[in-house]
Amino acid sequence: MSKSVDYASPSAQFTFDVNKSPLFIKNSQNYINVLGINQLNTLDNVSLLDIFLSRSNIVEPHYHQNASELVYCISGAAVVSMLNPFTNQIHNYYITPGQVTNIPQGWWHYEVAAVDHTHLLAIFNAPTPQVILGSNILKFTPSNIMSHTYGFNENQWKQLTASIKPNTYIGPQ
Repeated sequence: MSKSVDYASPSAQFTFDVNKSPLFIKNSQNYINVLGINQLNTLDNVSLLDIFLSRSNIVEPHYHQNASELVYCISGAAVVSMLNPFTNQIHNYYITPGQVTNIPQGWWHYEVAAVDHTHLLAIFNAPTPQVILGSNILKFTPSNIMSHTYGFNENQWKQLTASIKPNTYIGPQ
């Protein structure tokens, strides 16, 4: 039990309907619900994302600077991919119901649904997982910096990234 949570308080919440807490909705088959300390005030160092995907939809590349993530497959199938920062290798793990993939804190990763009706549960060891999304990196890094760093035409970069929406969460757009 956490010492910072007053479990005797009349405002202590012990239940919550995650279906009433959308984080992101692309459409009726592709959406993410969230549960953290903001939704359930008695949580202690745990949170989750309830993820629903149709075939070929992706939870965009991202990383969590404050939490590790355990991805559990409830139904369907998905490929969970991550970049190991110690070996610079991408690892791809195909998971089906009952299987999990552990993603260490700070590792770049993404999930792609292999079939329709994929349902994943992402569990975090933080009351609110922080996230840096690939769409935000691509959209908010100044085009002149990208051009200068990687040696390509700045106008081409602007055209290439023009359709990227920040906070994409589920792609393709």
